[in-house]
Amino acid sequence: MLGILNKVFDANKREIKRLEKIADQIEELAPEMERLSDDGIRERTERFKERYQKGEDLDDMLVEAFAVVREAARRVLGLYPYRVQLMGGASLHGGNISEMKTGEGKTLTATMPVYLNAITGKGVHVVTVNEYLASRDAEEMGQLYNFLGLTVGLNLNSMSKEEKREAYKADITYGTNNEFGFDYLRDNMVLYKDQMVQRPLHFAVIDEVDSILIDEARTPLIISGNAQRTPQLYIQANAVVRTLKKDEDFTYDEKTKGVQLTEDGITKVEKAFHIDNLFDISHVTLNHHINQALKAHVSMHRDVDYVVQEGEIVIVDSFTGRLMKGRRYSDGLHQSIEAKEGLEIQNESMTMATITFQNYFRMYEKLSGMTGTAKTEEEEFRNIYNMNVIVIPTNKPIVRDDRADLIYASMEGKFMAVVEDIKERYEKGQPVLVGTVAVETSELISKLLTKKGVRHNVLNAKNHGREAEIILEAGQRGAVTIATNMAGRGTDIKLGEGVIDLGGLAVIGTERHESRRIDNQLRGRSGRQGDPGVTQFYLSMEDELMRRFGSDNMKTMMTRLGMDDSQPIQSKMVSRAVESAQKRVEGNNFDARKQLLQYDDVLRQQREIIYKQRYDVIESENLREIVEGMIKSVIERQVAAHTANEEIDSWNLQGIVDYVNANLLPEGDVTVDDLRGKEADEIMDIIWEDVKVRYNEKEEEMGAEQMREFEKVILLRAVDTKWIDHIDAMDQLRQGIHLRAYGQTDPLREYQHEGFAMFESMVLAIEEDAAKFVMKAEIRNNLQRQEVAKGQAVNPKEEGGKAKKKPVRKEEEVGRNEPCPCGSGKKFKHCHGRMG
Repeated sequence: MLGILNKVFDANKREIKRLEKIADQIEELAPEMERLSDDGIRERTERFKERYQKGEDLDDMLVEAFAVVREAARRVLGLYPYRVQLMGGASLHGGNISEMKTGEGKTLTATMPVYLNAITGKGVHVVTVNEYLASRDAEEMGQLYNFLGLTVGLNLNSMSKEEKREAYKADITYGTNNEFGFDYLRDNMVLYKDQMVQRPLHFAVIDEVDSILIDEARTPLIISGNAQRTPQLYIQANAVVRTLKKDEDFTYDEKTKGVQLTEDGITKVEKAFHIDNLFDISHVTLNHHINQALKAHVSMHRDVDYVVQEGEIVIVDSFTGRLMKGRRYSDGLHQSIEAKEGLEIQNESMTMATITFQNYFRMYEKLSGMTGTAKTEEEEFRNIYNMNVIVIPTNKPIVRDDRADLIYASMEGKFMAVVEDIKERYEKGQPVLVGTVAVETSELISKLLTKKGVRHNVLNAKNHGREAEIILEAGQRGAVTIATNMAGRGTDIKLGEGVIDLGGLAVIGTERHESRRIDNQLRGRSGRQGDPGVTQFYLSMEDELMRRFGSDNMKTMMTRLGMDDSQPIQSKMVSRAVESAQKRVEGNNFDARKQLLQYDDVLRQQREIIYKQRYDVIESENLREIVEGMIKSVIERQVAAHTANEEIDSWNLQGIVDYVNANLLPEGDVTVDDLRGKEADEIMDIIWEDVKVRYNEKEEEMGAEQMREFEKVILLRAVDTKWIDHIDAMDQLRQGIHLRAYGQTDPLREYQHEGFAMFESMVLAIEEDAAKFVMKAEIRNNLQRQEVAKGQAVNPKEEGGKAKKKPVRKEEEVGRNEPCPCGSGKKFKHCHGRMG
């Protein structure tokens, strides 16, 4: 009965049956393909492209396309894909994960779906875990694709933007997960469309998919940089603002908490900083600092809006009065308050762009992957990436001998036994691969083997440069290789002469990993393509996994039975206990990744909105309509805030005029008398009409073309400044949000709620900045878009994800009497030289 149920419910079996039918159809075309000339085969590519352009579905071309690639592979590479490889390829085309054991030829399997999907001309990305594999596969498989008339690109970290753009233009692009992700982030920081390197993300095939989408899923890719806001400028702005007087130099509106500089105030600031015009576009940063310093002094009150605790500013929630640890005011206001209170100004380095692999790869239209071990994580692949795991049968039956675990009482006893086993096998010439969980273990075993006179290679993070070379030698007679479990993924261990007679490759595991999948990877190194092999795990009661899951009773039992360290036990019960411990750890890790994704999804939605709007700004020919819309909504908000009372007499018309004078129009263009006795809508219209007139005047002065570029400069600057600041604020919020759990609140819900509110206020801040600078800024002839900050990719593999310090390159100094590099036309000493 159970057998029948298994058949009905085993989706994998059903899928394998379907794939077998496809493989039959491909094999039927073999004779026809054999008869084609080389040109005849190449011509098929053109024919497929035409059929696709005319609307034919890729699925309908699959059988024929796979048959073409199969024949081409035989001619170019001397390799003829097996039936199981045809099945694996068809599964990949369906957007699934093909689980294929080590040595089953995953690289060749991928060529068929890659070719079929490259016919669309939208680009296919083949993703590998390191640049060595990407280069190797691009070169080897590139011969096949070139023969078929397709182009191949290789995307390396060392390439220039031009080289990368060429690589992405190709039909098929090879590269690492890190590089694809960083290119996406960098593309969304460019100032001109032609600086982008990627095309829209179409189809990716990920090699070692479990390593990238599971093991590294929580690794965020970060571009971090130093914003052009320095602590010094906060301190200078703070010192100047302290000298300004209310009503004389600035106006303050209690209700809206709006602080505006008056003409006198502007003059004082210009004098203090030795500049001619605070609204010159080159002083945008200074203007921002002054405004935030004003806000910090006038509208933010100690022990009301914030408290000072242990040398830090802690925000007070205005509704509940609770301290909001971990939250920081955005947009430089937090730093301005730190300057006001005489505290150390934090956070000079900031995250400019970030994305996790989970969210990057979910943006592809279609995603697929290959690995030898994915079934144990099937639930995660299905839930998070919407991919099914299809276990593809092996080409030849597996004859490897997987032995039951040997369990010792102490670590010392275990390692002595491991070394004895290796020595015995070494003496008869059988190659041995020793898997360790940690680098320290690999070094310990290396020392013990050296004492015994056993020659060996060590492959760990310290010498991964020789990785491929060491792995290639690992199957030779008498070779002993000690490797950390993840080392050497993606490279095959081929057996040397006479090794089959010695029993093939022996794999020895020195402890169980917390994930069954990684144990299976180690096992899978032996017994490829029907070769013999043996695998043996050695455990001890002192191993971390055993300690974590209650091995004390077992240890006591072993001692009671009088078993010393030379006698292992082979117990199914212990092996089962280990496996259930692994399942628990895997479950915990899955939950942690799922939670990370829920947090990151908040930022993902925001990132997609901003990146899309940013792209629209770069691509758009004319932004006037967008800018006008922003100015309009700024005016509407100001009018609404100052006319909220039902009684017209109590409306704060002076507040509206102060705001308009400071941010939108020359002083005197709109007066209180102009607005008195008018309805809110009429007030709005009066200001809006004046703004339109001023906008038109500005456009006439500059010329339409210059005005269009000016709008872009202002908008990009506003979006980038506020967005970078927002990411940083979200990061701070994220780090402190778990403390809210003590207040009986759900940290995730709080993060979503506050993250949304912060995003809303960021959008309003972008509008206000854009409106102010488009209307008020003075424009020079040599307008240039400028990066808000310089960023660098932080390698997630480096310690703690922090960027390594790079050597500081000293820029050439500008002479005092030379023209200022900002392009103002003044001498350096009369312009930015004064700010030094």
